[in-house]
Amino acid sequence: MSRTLGLIGSGMIGTSVARLALAAGMEVVLSNSRGPETLLDLVAELGAGARAATAAGAARAADLVVAAVPLAAFPHLPAEALAGKVVLDTANYYPERDGHLAELDEAELTSSELLQRRLPASRVVKAFNTITPHQLVALARPANAPDRSALPVAGDDASAKAEAVRLLDDLGYDAVDVGTLADSWRSEPNTPVFVLPYLGEVLAMNVEDFLRWTFTINGIPVPAARIAKLVETAERQRAGETRLPSEN
Repeated sequence: MSRTLGLIGSGMIGTSVARLALAAGMEVVLSNSRGPETLLDLVAELGAGARAATAAGAARAADLVVAAVPLAAFPHLPAEALAGKVVLDTANYYPERDGHLAELDEAELTSSELLQRRLPASRVVKAFNTITPHQLVALARPANAPDRSALPVAGDDASAKAEAVRLLDDLGYDAVDVGTLADSWRSEPNTPVFVLPYLGEVLAMNVEDFLRWTFTINGIPVPAARIAKLVETAERQRAGETRLPSEN
C-alpha cells in the first residue's frame, strides 16, 4: 500500500520533496498558508498522486509530514492534527528574515527543539535543511548508486528517525545521524555540511541571484562518509549572526 506524505508549506523545498515522493510512488498532499485553491496549478503540474488540502487536512491524511515553513509559521502549525505524527523540519533560523529569538541566539535551544516545544505530541526530526531545492531533486539517486549523496538527520525519537531515514532512502538519499535535536546545530547555517558541499565554489551574490544560479547546475554528489566527516568537524556558531547562504 502506498504511503502518503503530507507537505505543510509548498514553496521550493516542499515542492522538491513532493516531486521526489511522487517519483518514489508515494501519494502527496500539499498545503500552504493561503488555502488549497491556490495550489491547483501546482497539483496539476505534479500530476497523478498529488492533491491539495488545508494544513490540518494534509497532516491528518499523512503517514509522514514535512513542515517546510519558516520559523514565523511555527505557531500556526496544526498541532492537534499533527499529534502522534513524525514531522520532518526543514527550517533554518535566519534572524534577518525571522527576527531575533533570544533562546536561539543564546544557544539555549536549536530551532528544531523550538518546533518540538510547539508540537509536544509530535515527533520532530530535522531533515532536508542543508541542500538547495534544485540540487535536492538533481542529486537523488537509486539505492547503491556509486554517486549517491547523503543528508543529515537529527531527532530525539529513535523510531521517528528510522522513519525519516527510510523516507530519505525512498527519495534517493542515504542519511547520516547527527544525534538529538539538541545536536542539530551541527547541520545549521554556517556549518561545514550546510549547502556548500552540494554546490562547490559559490561567488558572492544576492539571494535572488544565488537561487537562480543554483538552478543552472546539478550540484556535486556528497557521500555519507563525507557528510559524517563534515558534521564531526562542525563548531557551534552564534545563531543570531547567521546569514542566508549567498551572503556568507
